Amino acid sequence: MALKFRKGPEIIRTYRQSMPALRFIGKKYRDQDRGPNGMFDIRWDEWQANGWFDLIKNQIDGDLMETCEDGSAAIGMLTDTDEGFVYWIGLFTPENTAVPEGFGHMDFPESNWGVCWVYGKEDEIFGLEAKCLDKLTKAGYEAAPDAQGLLWCFERYVASRLDVPDEMGNVIIDICYFVK
Repeated sequence: MALKFRKGPEIIRTYRQSMPALRFIGKKYRDQDRGPNGMFDIRWDEWQANGWFDLIKNQIDGDLMETCEDGSAAIGMLTDTDEGFVYWIGLFTPENTAVPEGFGHMDFPESNWGVCWVYGKEDEIFGLEAKCLDKLTKAGYEAAPDAQGLLWCFERYVASRLDVPDEMGNVIIDICYFVK
């Protein structure tokens, strides 16, 4: 009888993606906004139930896919600030997109992203930001803090990679950093 060992999640692709100037529109959360399991899944459920992604998409003149590759993907953006951990849920949109009432936004200049595809079971692919940053650094990409010195990372939820498990039941989440 041959034993099968599970490898766990792995980073199967790293690359640089150049982006035009973009506006991120979403809602900001802090540690106290986490659910009972310590994650933000209750906030994601709230977004789906309230149709907030569609509300943002309705502000856009054109197609999100025209904005950038994988442009229609939902985003979970995170950083640590002097005031603690910050987690945003939202979408990247073309610059100057109108911000719906009740939402916040951040404007990002033309930039590059270091992208990692994390492959594995859905319950194992989260929380690997440090591993992805290490992998990007080893691949020659240097993280680029913003004007305030904050290092932003984001989870990019591309439906075709995350919502459709392969024959082994694995999915892919993109973990991205702004890079030089």
